[in-house]
Amino acid sequence: MEVYVDADACPVKEEIYKVAERHGVPVTLVANQFMRIPREDWVTFVKVEDGPDVADDYIAQASHDAAVVVTADILLAQRCMEKGAIVIGTTGKPFTDNSIGSAVAMRNLMADLREVSDVGGGPPPFSKTDRSRFLSSLHEALAKLKRDRG
Repeated sequence: MEVYVDADACPVKEEIYKVAERHGVPVTLVANQFMRIPREDWVTFVKVEDGPDVADDYIAQASHDAAVVVTADILLAQRCMEKGAIVIGTTGKPFTDNSIGSAVAMRNLMADLREVSDVGGGPPPFSKTDRSRFLSSLHEALAKLKRDRG
């Protein structure tokens, strides 16, 4: 079991460390810029080259059915789910087989609208509720993997 983190803009790194340590699960953060991480042997940082989707490609390739992936990137979530990984958004909402299709469709629709109009925006501001939901979701995902793995 392990946790992979799409770390460039991840607002819940501290929460990931806390839950992963409690469960005794290693964490790998992947980003295209250096960042400070705890000096623990169970935390690894992988710096990838600059470029579109390089970190995503690394995470997607490394993910597997005993991994939890933390990302806000819908297309990365889909790729990791295809490999059997549990994927949790940074707001704590897990991606599921039932939700990923509509999430990808909505992402594509919004991208198309931004191309042809002045539609802007983005996700709402990150809240305390999101942080709390994330802690709970990551704990539940790791507990489920432990149960399923015996």
